[in-house]
Amino acid sequence: MAYGLKTTPLSALHADLGARMVAFAGYSMPVQYPSGILAEHAQVREKAGLFDVSHMGQVVLTGPGRVAALERLMPQDIAGLAPGRQRYGFLLNEDGGILDDLMVANLGDRLVLVVNAARKHVDLAHMVDQIGSDCHILMIQDRALLALQGPSAEAALASLAPAVAEMRFLDVKEINILGVDCLVSRSGYTGEDGFEISVPADAAEGVARKLLDHPDVAPAGLGSRDSLRVEAGLPLYGIDINDYASPVQAGLAWAVQKVRRSDGVRAGGFLGSATVFLQLEQGVPDLLIGLKPEGRAPVRGGALLYDDKTSDRVIGAVTSGVFGPTVGGPVAMGYAGDGLHSPGTRLFAEVRGKRLPVVVHALPFVPHRYKR
Repeated sequence: MAYGLKTTPLSALHADLGARMVAFAGYSMPVQYPSGILAEHAQVREKAGLFDVSHMGQVVLTGPGRVAALERLMPQDIAGLAPGRQRYGFLLNEDGGILDDLMVANLGDRLVLVVNAARKHVDLAHMVDQIGSDCHILMIQDRALLALQGPSAEAALASLAPAVAEMRFLDVKEINILGVDCLVSRSGYTGEDGFEISVPADAAEGVARKLLDHPDVAPAGLGSRDSLRVEAGLPLYGIDINDYASPVQAGLAWAVQKVRRSDGVRAGGFLGSATVFLQLEQGVPDLLIGLKPEGRAPVRGGALLYDDKTSDRVIGAVTSGVFGPTVGGPVAMGYAGDGLHSPGTRLFAEVRGKRLPVVVHALPFVPHRYKR
């Protein structure tokens, strides 16, 4: 482990499993296991993979003002989120830029947020500064987070906790697993069916090992997590979205519920609403899109995009680019301007001094398989 990196409660397990560790968001994290990234990717698509995502932030909001307070920071319908349900959303700044994207769950007496590892302390400071006087905000420090993803996830977890079989996509429930009180959501970051399991830190290794005992479950690391989420068209904060891209530019307008839009019954009232409403009405010149390179050469993040093979006019850039094992070829995401967003549009990416053709492709590249 590199000096200064934090570890998760599963660090001993990663060592036992022979993981190759890398620095990620200030943590020592497994990028792959001996089976390799391609095998781990296939494992998730065909059976089930177990990820350690304990580096993510888990934040709890309590107090009678928590819902109204959070709606001042997010354009999502928090008031309409039923107990036992979870929703994707984002914190915005005053200009409508995305400070972070996150999941928020309603547990009845509290809201539980799962935020990105690299942003969790920024998010906490922002929330305390903006709404700390209206609700109590706590970053949980003593819990791990596991992500069990893939078509066999339900069978594997139900063998330990049968109640999870009744859950549907974005349900969240407090469930006892191996005598330990856990918070389970039916969600994930791969496009596959699966669960995220918040478990007390001291019980995390035991739960993880028991899940790995299931014949259809194997460990998976950050490498396969990246190829899975790009195939699923899921953006990564700091790569595909950031604090100067709005939800409209990032193709996330679908996550702004009608009730919070300009003609909704609880319109606005959130940071950046003026920008978001204007862009929803008028559109944006640049948009996050899917890109499918022609040929086998991957097009990585940072590659500039052109509308012609010989033009000097840059019209955008690639943000994420991987080989998509399920697709059987390279896939990417990036921003393109000048209205060049329609599927089938041919663009050119500059890779090592050469212009390689890429075609705008509807997201996702691989259909989502959530249990709704």
